[in-house]
Amino acid sequence: MSTIDDLTFFQHVATRGSLTAVARELGLSLPAVSKRLTQLEQRLGVLLVQRTTRRLTLTSEGMLYMEGGQPILQQLEELESALSNRQTTLRGRLRINGTLGFGRRHLAPVVSSFAFLHPELEISLELSSQPVNLLDQDFDMAICLGEPPDSRLIAVHLLDNPRILCAAPSYLERAGEPQSVEDLANHNCIVLRQLGSDYALWRFHKDGREFSQKVRGSLSSNHGEVAVQLALEGHGLIMRSYWDVREHLASGQLVALLTDYQMPNADIHALYQHRRHIAQRISTFARYLANELSQRLP
Repeated sequence: MSTIDDLTFFQHVATRGSLTAVARELGLSLPAVSKRLTQLEQRLGVLLVQRTTRRLTLTSEGMLYMEGGQPILQQLEELESALSNRQTTLRGRLRINGTLGFGRRHLAPVVSSFAFLHPELEISLELSSQPVNLLDQDFDMAICLGEPPDSRLIAVHLLDNPRILCAAPSYLERAGEPQSVEDLANHNCIVLRQLGSDYALWRFHKDGREFSQKVRGSLSSNHGEVAVQLALEGHGLIMRSYWDVREHLASGQLVALLTDYQMPNADIHALYQHRRHIAQRISTFARYLANELSQRLP
């Protein structure tokens, strides 16, 4: 193995946190990954990681090897990107991360159609319940909803995505329709417990003023699709992104409420790291995704 191969391999070890995850990522057996790490440590003459049954912890030498290797690999990738940008055919690997619900319903179909257009690309799509840190994780691009989490990243705005307060007609027949933000205190609200946010504080804007209301309800979930289904079955009010409820609003299964107020947007962004040369496969996919989403979510 070359030095560059060793650097690349160790970046996987350092960012994945366990040899099992590295083996899964690289398509190797666990013994093969363990053996390669041992050979790397023997070649360098230092211990790079402390192994336990559950996870890996970098030694000071391992941290130095990881941090020193990152700019070397980035420079190499920028050089290859500068060269590949002169080619008409997209090649190489494109590693994309997205959230579970949006990724399954909208990102995966776009990746599928993009793959047909560029068959020589190797595309990896990984969906996760928590947003990833692109500065630490081995991804080329992450699709996030809401404010970009890190100003050190390039954030390309793909699509506006307003949040909407809504409920099923069956619930409104029983409980009535709220006329103001304060009325929400008297309603059963389905709250979504995600990403460590203040899930029970709903915020609104109107005529330059900000309104907020602490809400409560008999049902909550950490999964957006479950929460929407509870609303469809008439359990209460829900605040969700437009992409998640647009079909239910169009069919009349859900009714938009307090439409003269604006809720904080969860606009859709593509995130990737600052580089001197952005790989053509990354910029091309970002443009394609923006166009496809505008058609899927007009």
